[in-house]
Amino acid sequence: MKTRSILLTILLLIVVAGLMAQTPAVNTSINNLTTAYLDLKNALAADDGTAAQGKAKILKSQVEDVQVKDMSADRQTVWKNYVDKLDFDSRHISESTSIDHQREHFASLSKNMYAVVKAFKVNRTPIYWQYCPMKKASWLNEKQAIENPYYGKTMLDCGSVKETLKAVK
Repeated sequence: MKTRSILLTILLLIVVAGLMAQTPAVNTSINNLTTAYLDLKNALAADDGTAAQGKAKILKSQVEDVQVKDMSADRQTVWKNYVDKLDFDSRHISESTSIDHQREHFASLSKNMYAVVKAFKVNRTPIYWQYCPMKKASWLNEKQAIENPYYGKTMLDCGSVKETLKAVK
């Protein structure tokens, strides 16, 4: 019985050590992805389709740069469920300066980014999941104050905070 207990403890320590070793690169790449998403959100909130196009190109490159090889098996499974969707929407936004078209893809992009940010739990600052009842769509924001990317300046403060994803230190 003691041998079994010792083996389980050693196995647990190995697993924890493996998770600790992979965390910095994964955390950095997911946080870079989140920053790129927030930059895109800010461009849409400012009604700047040209800036949104450029920010979406950066976002797309951050999707490609996520350190999958350093992820645990559970995280790899989560990432594989969302990587193609994130790539698809960021690519579509990056190929257009039509803000209406960009905003259509941003709704889907936001749902998938929320799932990734929530699952990975590596954000260095609080992230707010906000909802616009007029658009019936949500987005992530680095500020608690509403900055609606779907209506921009015409209805910048339309929405509410639905959830706060706390910072992980």
